[in-house]
Amino acid sequence: MERDYYSILGAGETASQDEIERLYKRLAMRHHPDRGGDAEEMKAINEAYGVLGNDATRCAYDAQRPPHRKPLSAAASSLSSPPALLENTVSGRLAGATFSLMAGLLFLFLLRFYYIRFLWPLFVLAAFVVMVGVRKLHAALVYAREGVASSHPMRRYVWIQEMAFWLIVCVCVYGIYLMLRAI
Repeated sequence: MERDYYSILGAGETASQDEIERLYKRLAMRHHPDRGGDAEEMKAINEAYGVLGNDATRCAYDAQRPPHRKPLSAAASSLSSPPALLENTVSGRLAGATFSLMAGLLFLFLLRFYYIRFLWPLFVLAAFVVMVGVRKLHAALVYAREGVASSHPMRRYVWIQEMAFWLIVCVCVYGIYLMLRAI
């Protein structure tokens, strides 16, 4: 049975020549007999580098190997969900907060428009979704503030930003309350 030279060096099958050389040097320093390493293991490392360190011998070695099969766990990980559409950026966070706010407000107004007494738990749920949207909006503000340099005025006047944000939230809540009362 032929040895698996990739596993001996700890390299992937798509590793570059520089990476294979780096792994070889690291293993050679660790397992060299003059440094107290095992001579047989050093021979295996030298043999693996002799094959994988040269492009021609590496191609011949790859051609004679059986096709590599992914383990079941690797195949399952390729079936995982796609990356998030809204990355972890300020605009992505703002979009998520806006979506939560708008969905909660729409739900709130629809419930108020078609008000029936036994729907009060849904009314509480809609108010909770709006509060989650406000919390996400605040988190987006904090994330944007942390993304700028420490000398930027946005970082120096945090208390003004916080006061302005919560003042705007309070005014909007009062406005929404007045609109809900008018319906």
